[in-house]
Amino acid sequence: MCRLLGYLGSPILLDYLLNKPEHSLVVQSYQPREMTAGLLNADGFGIGWYHPSKATEAFRYKNTLPIWSDVNLPSLSRYIESGCIIANVRSATPGLAVDLSNCHPFQYEKLLFTHNGLIQDFRKTLYREIRDRINNTAYQAINGTTDSEHIFALLINELQADPDINLETALHKTLINLAEIAKSYQVSFSANIIISDGQGLIASRFAYNTATPSLYWLRDDPTFPNSVIIASEPLFAGNWMSLPERSIITVGQDIDVQIYEF
Repeated sequence: MCRLLGYLGSPILLDYLLNKPEHSLVVQSYQPREMTAGLLNADGFGIGWYHPSKATEAFRYKNTLPIWSDVNLPSLSRYIESGCIIANVRSATPGLAVDLSNCHPFQYEKLLFTHNGLIQDFRKTLYREIRDRINNTAYQAINGTTDSEHIFALLINELQADPDINLETALHKTLINLAEIAKSYQVSFSANIIISDGQGLIASRFAYNTATPSLYWLRDDPTFPNSVIIASEPLFAGNWMSLPERSIITVGQDIDVQIYEF
């Protein structure tokens, strides 16, 4: 299981999310509190963000090192500032390589995508089935071997099929489609996901036939006013809300939060 983080609000330095909180993403990488599988998140990490003056262009920094071992990150995180941030520390599913192409977040055009969860026995079960269901654009967007990136490909396929669809609906359809495939193959999966297009955040807490990983959200904390944070585990003491199981949360540019349960 990975640990996820998403932020939307007033521009801040990455350092204020990655390092400074008492239970920051760096701390969660080696001392997670609510992981349901694995002990550490030491199989690489990645950060994605949008520059305030280039809101439609996504930027990423990824490494296969544990996040605590990257000597460049502390300096970068005290320099890079953004109002829309996604980050992930990875605990690789057995059999899926620790490789830069497998580090989150994944990107397609202006979209950034990160996932916490797994598809049971992915390479032996839904790997071929998912590839057979997606169009060529979504297929070509897959660079690595993870179940996560294949779920992203299903999402890209939904977006390609209907240019007028919004991200929330595309994510909903992706999860329902994945559940139908998993049911037919008698396979379980979990899919806590955060997506952004630079204008908002959309996240899901969802699982089929298995325990649902934790996911929390926080709005307008005194330390982070006019903002929303979504995280696998609370970063610090505050009014964190647990996202209901089988639900999607959307955060708009005005920091308006809406939650839809399946």
